[in-house]
Amino acid sequence: MRYISEFRDRKLADTLAARIAREAQPGRDYHFMEFCGGHTHAIFRYGVQDMMPANVHFVHGPGCPVCVLPVRRLDDALELAERHGAILCTYGDMMRVPGTGRRSLIRAKADGADIRMVYSTLDALKIARNNPGKQVVFFAIGFETTTPPTAVAIEIAKSEGLENFTVFCNHVLTPTAIGYILSSADFAPGGPARIDGFLGPSHVSAVIGSRPYEAAAERYRKPVVIAGFEPLDVMQSVLMLITQVNEGRAEVENQYTRVVTRDGNQKAQALVAKAFQLRKSFEWRGLGSVTESALRIRPEYEKFDAETRFELADKQSREVKSCECPSVLRGVKKPTECKLFGTVCTPDNPMGACMVSSEGACAAYWSYGRLRDPGKTDAA
Repeated sequence: MRYISEFRDRKLADTLAARIAREAQPGRDYHFMEFCGGHTHAIFRYGVQDMMPANVHFVHGPGCPVCVLPVRRLDDALELAERHGAILCTYGDMMRVPGTGRRSLIRAKADGADIRMVYSTLDALKIARNNPGKQVVFFAIGFETTTPPTAVAIEIAKSEGLENFTVFCNHVLTPTAIGYILSSADFAPGGPARIDGFLGPSHVSAVIGSRPYEAAAERYRKPVVIAGFEPLDVMQSVLMLITQVNEGRAEVENQYTRVVTRDGNQKAQALVAKAFQLRKSFEWRGLGSVTESALRIRPEYEKFDAETRFELADKQSREVKSCECPSVLRGVKKPTECKLFGTVCTPDNPMGACMVSSEGACAAYWSYGRLRDPGKTDAA
């Protein structure tokens, strides 16, 4: 296949659906977690869940980088802009995420804080150059995909001597989270949820490769298939997972071979290793504190670390009451099981990050009609 349209071919999709139906053994259920929010939206946008047999289920995982950021870290970012008077630069999805008391960056901006949406770390560096008398903080979030550009920004700031530029680092690590989920009580025998395998993330794996998932697959005996974003990618990956489960295998396989290799992008990995080191622990929304699951800026670059330059106050941060975003991120609840979904919580009035982000599960349910036809949400 050479063109995107070929990965959306209906006849090929029907052929794959028929093969999945043949391979899915009657009397056996298959529960596969798609870790990446991009997969969640692809599944709903193209109706992939409707082409699955009744015993194949998708479980939505914590693959939305905006969603997994805990409220406390958002409250810290608000403090940097409001109390410390920094120009806070952030990606667009973060602007409307509600923090404690439903205060968001966009509300703070409306109240006079200097908060600017940027499209890249280079935009934030430009703002720092153009405002030498102001502190400029880049609010860095995301998985391994967005970490190399942050490392590059730190290197550029150092080479240029940009004394007014810092990074508020919130980069988190995918393989660690997968291992944590599999070790949690939620997915233990008799727990409230079940996982038989993972659709591994696409863009993340382009950076880190498929090798980092091998330890979790072997330890917890759960297969992982790195999957592309197109509907045929997802369907082929499901077929590969079903085959592994039926054969009693738990291996890491790569469906997305046109982009991902076993060793990944080693140049990007070297940039990250130079600028960052592991945190002992980091809080994820929905998962809690996870050991060695995030990165912090190395001491040799601490002058560009916002957590070093600014003293952040202790604070009591709180999720919006009754919002089930944490449970949705753990894969133990569907968005439609939240009593706020589609009533109080909508894209115009979000109660949680899962409804705000373009990769959030609640946004996928809303955008692609799951709300209007809740009887078809069983595949989730």
